[in-house]
Amino acid sequence: MDRIMLQVEIEIKNINLKNERGLKMEFRNRVVLITGAAGVTGRVITEKFLKEGALLALVDINREGLEELVNELNLDKTSSIWIHADVRNEKQVVKYVQETLDHFGKIDIFINHAGIEGKVAKISNLTVEDFDEVYRVNVRGAFLGLKYVIPVMQEQNYGVIINTSSIMGVQGAPCLTSYVMSKHAIIGMTRATSLECADYNIRVNSVCPGPIDSRMMQSIEEGIVPENPQVVRELFTQMIPFKHYGSTEDLAELMLFLSSNRAKYITGTYFLLDGGLSVR
Repeated sequence: MDRIMLQVEIEIKNINLKNERGLKMEFRNRVVLITGAAGVTGRVITEKFLKEGALLALVDINREGLEELVNELNLDKTSSIWIHADVRNEKQVVKYVQETLDHFGKIDIFINHAGIEGKVAKISNLTVEDFDEVYRVNVRGAFLGLKYVIPVMQEQNYGVIINTSSIMGVQGAPCLTSYVMSKHAIIGMTRATSLECADYNIRVNSVCPGPIDSRMMQSIEEGIVPENPQVVRELFTQMIPFKHYGSTEDLAELMLFLSSNRAKYITGTYFLLDGGLSVR
C-alpha cells in the first residue's frame, strides 16, 4: 500500500510539473542513482535530471553537502532519497543500492560519478597512501557500484550506466599519475562491462571531461603552481582550441544525452568533452 501511495504522489507531482513547464520531461519516472551527488558537478547533474522529471537517489560521503543540496533544490521523499555513504565501503554500497530499490523498486540509470583528484606530485614524491586513496575512491568505488547495480539492471533487462572518466583516461599528464591511472581503469571497466551487459539491454559508457570550471580543476591548478595557479589556468586555456574551460552544465548535458533513448545504440565507448584539447 505504501508503494502504491508513493507512486500516486509521484504521478500527481509530475503532472503538475509538466503543466507548469509546458514540456514533456524526458526522464519522467526514471530512477537515477547518482554517486558524488553533493560535489559541484554532481549538484548540476542532479538538477538537470530533476528538471527532466527523474526520480533521484543521491549518494555522497559528504553528509552536510547532501543536506545543502536537498535544501537548495527543495527535494522531498516523494521524488528523491539521499543516502550518506562511502563508495569505498562495500557494505555501504550494498546499502545505497538496496535503499534505492526499497524506495523506488528499480534503478533505470546509474551515474557512477564519485571521484577525487588526489595529490598533485611527481611519482617519486607520492606515498603508497597517496596512491591508495585515489584508487580506493576512483577505481574500487566505481567497481563496487557496478558490481551491485548491474545485477539489478540485469533482472530488469534494462538500464543505462555512465562512468565518469577524464581526458586523462586517454592521455597522460605529469604529477597526476594516480589520477591518470585511475581514469584509464574507468574506461577499461566501461568496455568490459558493456560486453557483459549487452544481452540484458544495458548500455555502459563513460564521459571524459577535459578542463572543467570546477573545484577539482582549481585544486589541480593550485597543486601544479601553488604560488600562482592562475598561470596554470591561462596555460591550459591557451592549449584548448575553444580557448575556455568547459562548464559543469556541459558535462551534465552530455550525461543527459547518453542516458536518453537518443543514444540507444551507443555502448562500450567514451566521450571526450574537452573543447578540442585532445586533438592537439
